[in-house]
Amino acid sequence: LATKASLTGAETLTNKTLTSAILNQPILVTPEERLNIVAAAATGTINFDCLTSATWYYTSNATANHTLNFRGNGSNTLNSILSTGDSITLAWINTNGATPYYPNVIQIDGATITPRWQGGTAPSAGNASSTDVYVFSIIKTAASTYVVLGSQTRFA
Repeated sequence: LATKASLTGAETLTNKTLTSAILNQPILVTPEERLNIVAAAATGTINFDCLTSATWYYTSNATANHTLNFRGNGSNTLNSILSTGDSITLAWINTNGATPYYPNVIQIDGATITPRWQGGTAPSAGNASSTDVYVFSIIKTAASTYVVLGSQTRFA
């Protein structure tokens, strides 16, 4: 005799396999998410591996403007892990000393893209003696085609 789950009941699933599952609302097991903390200064090209974490925090003062390259990881492209119609939101936390720097080039899988920035203007500098948080919402609209929405917020 089969038992069916209801919308109002509390069911326990044992030894079940979900195939092609899509969650319309995330299920929170714990309220935290993993953060990739890097005790280094931002400089050069930083490969932001989305499969490692959606948030990266470089804790030492940046030493130059830098390139953020969003990708799956060293073996997977972002294009290969996102389907058309998928989106991902990523946060880059950049520490600045007295001389501020910022990510002046944004890439996806090594190809430069131009984000649409909150307020309509791309940042032209970081903020001195601050921690700048950049949030990027990447929307895949076709194969290797994206709309990227970006924002910069200063924390001092």
